Amino acid sequence: MKKITVGQYLIKRLYNAGLNHMFGVPGDYVLDFMDRVVNSEIELVGNCNELNAGYAADAYARLNGIGAVCVTYGVGGLSALNAASGAYAERVSLVVISGAPNTAQRLAQTHMHHVATNYDMQLDIYSKVTIDAALLNDAVTAPDVIDRVISHCLSERLPVYLEMPVDIVDAPCRELGDLLAPLQHTSDAATLQECVNETRAIMEKAHNPVLLIGVEASRFGVEKSLLQLVEKLQIPFMTTLDGKSVLPENHPQFAGIYMGALSRGSVRKHIESSDGLLCIGAMSTDVNTGGFTARLPEENIIRAHKNKTRIGRHFYPGIWMGDYIDALLKQLQSHDCSCIYTVDSHEPQGVFKVKPDALVRVARFYDRINRYIDRNTIVVAETGDALFATAELYVTDPENYISQSYYLSIGYALPATLGVCLAKPDKRVMLFQGDGSFQMTVQELSTLLRHNCNPIIFLLNNNGYVIERLIHDGPYNDIQQWRYHLLPDVFAGDAISLEVKTEAELEAALQQATNNTNKLIFINLHLPPDEGSDALVRLCDALRELQAGNT
Repeated sequence: MKKITVGQYLIKRLYNAGLNHMFGVPGDYVLDFMDRVVNSEIELVGNCNELNAGYAADAYARLNGIGAVCVTYGVGGLSALNAASGAYAERVSLVVISGAPNTAQRLAQTHMHHVATNYDMQLDIYSKVTIDAALLNDAVTAPDVIDRVISHCLSERLPVYLEMPVDIVDAPCRELGDLLAPLQHTSDAATLQECVNETRAIMEKAHNPVLLIGVEASRFGVEKSLLQLVEKLQIPFMTTLDGKSVLPENHPQFAGIYMGALSRGSVRKHIESSDGLLCIGAMSTDVNTGGFTARLPEENIIRAHKNKTRIGRHFYPGIWMGDYIDALLKQLQSHDCSCIYTVDSHEPQGVFKVKPDALVRVARFYDRINRYIDRNTIVVAETGDALFATAELYVTDPENYISQSYYLSIGYALPATLGVCLAKPDKRVMLFQGDGSFQMTVQELSTLLRHNCNPIIFLLNNNGYVIERLIHDGPYNDIQQWRYHLLPDVFAGDAISLEVKTEAELEAALQQATNNTNKLIFINLHLPPDEGSDALVRLCDALRELQAGNT
């Protein structure tokens, strides 16, 4: 049998799994492997630091199906750890590859640079935030280990970790076998049918049935069958925040985003009075529930997840979500009762009239943006008020909205924009980033310019952390004011940089973005320091009521 090297084997497996870009930062323990990547079909994208590389790979994976970050041992691997943690929390297929000292040094426990406590520490740590973590210390077994780890990554939609000593990279191993396939999900037929029967009993007698769709539907690729179910049942559907744009929001049955107290009043009244609530892939996180302010009718809720379903106090393990949806398609009937609520579309209402000399206000800004974005725009939202405000933008196409809405790592969105730009070069990315979070990962603006990416970046400049100000103000919420719009020149990039304070200047900036689709547009947008979006105001009001004991 023809042999290749372990490094080549890993690269080919990743390429066959759909990887076209790998993000990373060089270091001596990973340089040989990076050389092999450079000479392969996969493009190696150099980042400014390992955490940014991990964020970029995470966002890339959300749209591409798999992403990878390559780092050196210790200082690199531990720096990227936060990105892996976020990928685990949000079910993202991220492959973390770390170089390591050679196997002889490991066996001798030599005191090599970048080693902290012992040689097992990094592997042990990553085993806590991945579905599979492995050391490639044997060229004979390495191919089987690589296949197992990548298969787990793809089937479970969770991050994995591979540690490769420098002397293993070019060690010969067996050639690739059949194309790697994810592990197949199965369901117990009897349990599935019993679960469907109980689902039918609730949904077919409901007068106000609703579907609530979460991010797991997207991660496990059931959007097509789920849309068929929506259209067969003819009932309204909503999404959680992390499930935004899983299904198209221009669908006539789309009824809004449900986020507990963050929701619009009509949305909250609609779903919280449902007598038949079918939740598919919806995680009950604090963010999705508006700080646990959701008041859903537990006696009439069906909660279907990846491999289990819960109806009231009944648990049905061993049911694959895709099989459950397919069974519902075959056995549930169309709902023949008129819904007692109308859908709450995010489509812009009325006519927007520019007030040229008026300073830009938060609500007016997002109303204007809602009329600018189209189906070729991918919205990337940073943690903070941008996340809650953009949740109510009208996103018509699936996968046109990216945010880290559960793990909430501030600084994620700018490096994520790089990953999105490279994963979907046929679309234009629009980033909404607060000034505080921007200061955390600003270096990746340099990488965006280096790779000639063309996003529209709105730097929401309100002199600090507005979300914290509205919840609990203090001097720690203020930050140093930068001349943000000058940064693209500092990074020697071919970009258009603008400072915007008035509505007339905002209109001129949007026109510049329209006229220059091949360039990065950087807009330093000044907003009031104590003003948040409508959704954020609703959340703060609800949190104050909770703290006062008024539930």
